[in-house]
Amino acid sequence: MHIKEMQSLKNKIILITGGEGLYGSRMLEALSEAEGIVITASPFIENANKVAIQMKTKGLHINVKYVDQSDHNSVLFLKDSIQREFGRLDVFVNNAVARPMKKYLDPLELFAESMRINAIGMFDITREMADLIANNGGGTIVNIASMQGMFGADFNLYEGTQMDSPPDYHFHKGGMIAFTKYLARKLAPFKVRVNCISPGGLFSGHPDTFVSRYVQKVPLGRMAGPDDIKGLVVFLASEASAYINGENILMDGGLHA
Repeated sequence: MHIKEMQSLKNKIILITGGEGLYGSRMLEALSEAEGIVITASPFIENANKVAIQMKTKGLHINVKYVDQSDHNSVLFLKDSIQREFGRLDVFVNNAVARPMKKYLDPLELFAESMRINAIGMFDITREMADLIANNGGGTIVNIASMQGMFGADFNLYEGTQMDSPPDYHFHKGGMIAFTKYLARKLAPFKVRVNCISPGGLFSGHPDTFVSRYVQKVPLGRMAGPDDIKGLVVFLASEASAYINGENILMDGGLHA
């Protein structure tokens, strides 16, 4: 197979959750540029539509659908809608995440809310979309985790700022990495590959003090930018990664080298 064909997503039906976010919008862009038929699903439908309009100015078409992944009926409705409208699903990019906790001492109710969306809801939508992919001959799942699911926080980075590294995020992203390995074995008989990307610090208006400390620790000398994930998500979604299954790829500029 020619390398261009291996890297192409032409005519692949691709669902990405949380496509209105900073990384999400770049992954939408990349998957569409690779000629995939891309769907984004989100409870924030207005924001998702704004991103779709932005993509249209670049000559890219994005299909927008509503889903609340904490609501099983909403997940089932999305699943049925994709099957009816597109006939199948080839790729699921599991990107959505809620961030209810901001600090370690936040109320337990916020951790419970995080569990409802990022644990139970994440499992629900992944299982249903995996079923849709398997029933249509197989495909790929790409989970978007974080280096914070792999390593403890460096709290020195946050000194003198209002920032913290919330515990629920570490908990769920670590779980997503373990879940990736579970699914890689569970779904392999159905020709569904499952891999994971764990990005490092993405710059999104962080305080100068934090940025200065952070980049000193990174061999590449910068925080991640939104385009850095584009090539990796296309690689894992495409036939270029056909013999990669159950892997978690750390994308942190060498921070943990």
